[in-house]
Amino acid sequence: MPLISTGEITHGARTGATGVGAFNVVQIEHAQAIAGGAEAAGLPVILQISENTARYHGGLEPIGLASLAVARAAGVPVAVHLDHAESADLVREAVRLGFTSVMFDASALPYADNVAATREITAYCHRHGVWVEAELGEIGGKDGAHAPGVRTDPDEAEAFVEATAVDALAVAVGSSHAMLTRDAVLDLALISRLRDAVGVPLVLHGSSGVGDSGLAAAVRAGMTKVNISTHLNKLFTRTVRTYLDAHTEAADPRRYLGPARDAVAAEVARLLDVLARPGR
Repeated sequence: MPLISTGEITHGARTGATGVGAFNVVQIEHAQAIAGGAEAAGLPVILQISENTARYHGGLEPIGLASLAVARAAGVPVAVHLDHAESADLVREAVRLGFTSVMFDASALPYADNVAATREITAYCHRHGVWVEAELGEIGGKDGAHAPGVRTDPDEAEAFVEATAVDALAVAVGSSHAMLTRDAVLDLALISRLRDAVGVPLVLHGSSGVGDSGLAAAVRAGMTKVNISTHLNKLFTRTVRTYLDAHTEAADPRRYLGPARDAVAAEVARLLDVLARPGR
């Protein structure tokens, strides 16, 4: 199955009123687990690499090329996406490497500066056939611009999409990044208003803090791309810890990373099913 465009995956999901999972890659085991979970579910998926993860690996290229290789070898449609990039240089590198989409995050800037910077990045990416996601409103759970309680205004969202020509919009509707519990309460009425206001797919960030019923309700209300990271990282780490607690002399990382990879794959398959069948 060839590497597929993020836009193709999200367009199909939006047309079918379903959701698509976008899961963050921290190391190659995550990429393998996410692709494996998608294959088990028989559903498309998006691999995401954040600017922070690129920095952790000393650059985007090592983890980016590994994720692209995993995507190309998968038996279901898999896209590779740059997540929360604040650097224009990093965006250009992702395009050069062959990423199918980028999320350019200029939300810390004043509105007019956000529009100008995002419009410039979008024009560059579109010249290279790359799909662009941007952010409006400040998703909770991060320092600085990402203040809890902020919500995206539908009229502003409509104007932003028109001014920047972005292909998808991440909006603030009650979720929060890096939540360790799954009890966030989303503003479903606002999601519906945003869906009606903008003509592009909506993206839910901070989805680790949203339970299964909330995720399904968000998709029914109008969300398309659903980003999940912390929830899988918790599961990965818990599985490693359980193995090491039971095998105190373990030295081969494959012995504990393998079970963690399998656990994440199973959870990815389950979550993809939740998102693809929100009306159950």
